[in-house]
Amino acid sequence: MWRNKRVGVLMGGVSHERDVSLKTGRAILNALRESGYNAIGIEVSFDIVKRLLEEGIDVAFIALHGRWGEDGTVQGLLELLRIPYTASGVLASALAMNKIKAKEIFTYHGIPTPEFVTPQEDEPEELPFPPPWVVKPASEGSTIGVSIIEEKKGLKEALRRAKRYDHQVFIERFIAGKELTVGILRSEPLPVVEIAPKGGFYDYHAKYTPGMTEYILPARISEQEQGKAQRLSLKAYHVLGCSGCARVDLLLGEGGEIFVTEVNTLPGMTETSLVPKAAAYDGISFPELVEIILEEASLKIEGGEE
Repeated sequence: MWRNKRVGVLMGGVSHERDVSLKTGRAILNALRESGYNAIGIEVSFDIVKRLLEEGIDVAFIALHGRWGEDGTVQGLLELLRIPYTASGVLASALAMNKIKAKEIFTYHGIPTPEFVTPQEDEPEELPFPPPWVVKPASEGSTIGVSIIEEKKGLKEALRRAKRYDHQVFIERFIAGKELTVGILRSEPLPVVEIAPKGGFYDYHAKYTPGMTEYILPARISEQEQGKAQRLSLKAYHVLGCSGCARVDLLLGEGGEIFVTEVNTLPGMTETSLVPKAAAYDGISFPELVEIILEEASLKIEGGEE
């Protein structure tokens, strides 16, 4: 339906993930143009309202990561301007971006997620689970501000580091085992990808440096575990109210239990990104993937006057 329309690829943004977003956006823009779409790139800054009005786009392909892009803010703007857009709507984007709120919703719906606490002081006296601990900002992506702490003496500095990126932080129980991820496309799960970082920790460097992480397809888990990971991923996607393409990150513990850690409503589309790898394994080329995502673009809030 967007073949003869003007498509704006929103990229860049003003978050800590700007560079990754530019890579994602350029890859999407090139794919759309190769497929014959009238697509333009729009680098997002705080003048985005002016840019959108000037460009006169018919639909927005959101290629933003992090705050002011993945958290419902741009989605709300596009709803007000009545410009259809890809991926999830305002509420689902905001809930998924705030890992604390997402984990509370997972817990309410019986979706296993690593135990966590939200400390009110700089150095909590006691924690309800033993180390190692994972300290995270509530609303950052790409493992920005994340630390793994082996003993209590490092906790205060880890909390301080996380608070550089967000005033809301949390401490999560470390789960030893395999890192998994499941893409959701057309409301169906893609094959499970196993993530095996060579340095042991899937941090920003491991994510975005080619060769630093091995991505294994199919994941080295049983068929039963694959099915469970896909079912949990789809349930997490639905309880947050997501739409369009998304990616769910999970952990397979050494005891066999699977935990959902987060949902990414705007997964990356770089050369090391996971959804394109899983789609390719299913026989979907990158240009086809981009077109499928664009096909699902829509306004999520009905009833507004044009």
